[in-house]
Amino acid sequence: MAKEITRRILWADDEIDLLKPHIRFLEQKGYVVTPVPSGGEALAALERERYDVLLIDEMMPGMGGLETLDALKSKEITVPVILITKSEEETLMEEAIGKRITDYLIKPVNPSQVFLACKRVFDSQKLQDSQRARDYVGEMQRWQQLDVRRLDWRGWVDLSVDVARWDVGLDGAPEAGLQAAHNDFRRGLNPDFARFIEEHYPAWVQGAAKRAKIDRPLLSTDVIEHAVVPHLKAGKRVNLIVIDCMRLDQWFTLEPLLEDWFDVHRDYYCSILPTATPYSRNAIFSGLLPAQMWKQHPDLWQETTGDERTRNRFERQFLELQLARLGVTLDKGLKYLKIYDADEAVATRRQINSFSGLSLVAMVFNFIDILAHGRSESDILKELAPDEAAFRAVTKAWFTHSPLYEILQALSQQDCITVITTDHGAVLGKRAALVHGNRDTSSNLRYKYGVNLNTDPKQAIIVRKPMDYLLPDDGVNKNYVIAREDYYFVYPTRFHEFERQFKGSFQHGGVSVEEMVLPIVTLTPKAPRA
Repeated sequence: MAKEITRRILWADDEIDLLKPHIRFLEQKGYVVTPVPSGGEALAALERERYDVLLIDEMMPGMGGLETLDALKSKEITVPVILITKSEEETLMEEAIGKRITDYLIKPVNPSQVFLACKRVFDSQKLQDSQRARDYVGEMQRWQQLDVRRLDWRGWVDLSVDVARWDVGLDGAPEAGLQAAHNDFRRGLNPDFARFIEEHYPAWVQGAAKRAKIDRPLLSTDVIEHAVVPHLKAGKRVNLIVIDCMRLDQWFTLEPLLEDWFDVHRDYYCSILPTATPYSRNAIFSGLLPAQMWKQHPDLWQETTGDERTRNRFERQFLELQLARLGVTLDKGLKYLKIYDADEAVATRRQINSFSGLSLVAMVFNFIDILAHGRSESDILKELAPDEAAFRAVTKAWFTHSPLYEILQALSQQDCITVITTDHGAVLGKRAALVHGNRDTSSNLRYKYGVNLNTDPKQAIIVRKPMDYLLPDDGVNKNYVIAREDYYFVYPTRFHEFERQFKGSFQHGGVSVEEMVLPIVTLTPKAPRA
């Protein structure tokens, strides 16, 4: 028999000493009650510890009940709140409900009233948990009835979105079995998804390269033409924000934080292969596939030299060329910013209002990508983000305390459109795959290019003819291998060493739902400033 959970109540009232009979009554019912005499002390207590409900007096010296609710919201502290007030004024109740209180009581209150109000909160949570379980079981049954082998790209997008929403919806759920079942289902999608991509991707990119009207998803090359250019041609100011390595499920943790300020329109696209920054992000800014960049702009295309900063150092130039090709003239100019660290982000935040006279501001934020790469090298980061749920939580924590969050709040007060997207996602690498190649083979974990590369075709897509995938074919016998599912490449000579090092790390460059199905989000301020 499951042990009953002890519920913890925080009660803030400046006359708390007069409420001892009420507190004793609640304690006799099995609750643990912590009394505090002010809203400030309630806030401090909630920052230190978790409580199941907050009882708070509306009228207190200093920080009152409503002010405390505002402070909780600003600090992203979530707790059910029961407001206790002497007033029955409709406007006060509307304001309190607008601040998302769970319930309210009118003074004077007796112990039974307080007990029943708390019980409603706790029973409601139980009902919500059981309803969530029923909803998920129903959703799982629907998914299992799908023949994923027959899904088209729209079906894959719809399924990926549903699964990502449940990734977030099950975070913190007490039903550990549900979370495990969900994770198994999500991982089980990737073998079929890889087969789907292998079958259809060459036709998609060939059609995109020829600008042929074929049935295909939006690709990296379409992002700016689809989501940015129409607003520019309509005379709107546009901010393009690319958050490197942001998965769809991570976006779903961030979106609710912006809904008070923006109307949110969401679309989706499929990253090109390899799902790695030098390819996918250059494709966004250029509107061209890698082979096209290599052929048309050899002075700007860098595949084989330097780090990420080197290979993506011409994004502004690529963007300008794409806009010119699409017939877009920026009367008020363009600003491009690549933001690698906190100092650069803070500097951008300070300048954001000065950019209001520009037609287009493009910003690239690299934090999530840095976190994903750094995690395999840092024991602390591994502890902070041991799995996908924790990775989402870390992403949300970064975002809520980041200059990017402040930048978006500032943009919500301007008459402009903001487009947020990403260049690729990341998958949790679970299994090592042997790859054979010479010493000049690229070092990436989820994809490699070189001469006569070989690996197990069950573990990777082997691209013998790079031009089939619109990849640079600049060497005799050059080929690419692109990892399927959650595999990562390891050489035979140091197999066990690198297997241990990279197992459980977030990686990108390969073929998976997590890396390829990505959001394009258009934010329109709800109350733009003239």
